[in-house]
Amino acid sequence: MARQTIVPTGNELVMRDDDFIVSKTDLKGRITYANKVFIEYSGFDEHEFVGKQHNVIRHPDMPRGVFKLLWSHIESKKEIFAYVKNICKDGSYYWVLANVTPSLDDGGQVVGYYSVRRKPNPRAVRVVNELYKRMVQEEHKAGARDAVEASIRYLNGILAEKGMGYEQFILELQAS
Repeated sequence: MARQTIVPTGNELVMRDDDFIVSKTDLKGRITYANKVFIEYSGFDEHEFVGKQHNVIRHPDMPRGVFKLLWSHIESKKEIFAYVKNICKDGSYYWVLANVTPSLDDGGQVVGYYSVRRKPNPRAVRVVNELYKRMVQEEHKAGARDAVEASIRYLNGILAEKGMGYEQFILELQAS
């Protein structure tokens, strides 16, 4: 089950208001647990994703810079909120507002990651979708080696114009 064999269809699934998608991963981002709602939206059977990288559901429209930001936060033992466009096994997609947190052992060491996703604000998705398109364009212009840095530089420029940090931007969008 290679992620790159999934062809996006443009068919959007919209989460229900009371749905929560939950998953856990190990330190390398391999899925160790996912709830039934994850299975429902992703379209994968449990045996197809347990032990696989969480990016099996990464939509190609997602900028690499967003995931670099996400990983830098959680590896630093900080939670993060982010809008994410995921791809389903059948090529459909769905947007989520993800809250990703590190799981710590009794000694305070990170032993894995925990993510809870819920339905995003539709107005926020429109804003973020356009932002992500521009970030992906910046990644393509920069080339593979410099893509992530170009994407983050573009995002940071937008945030500087707004006079706010990433988390404030995300949470304000959700509240709008």
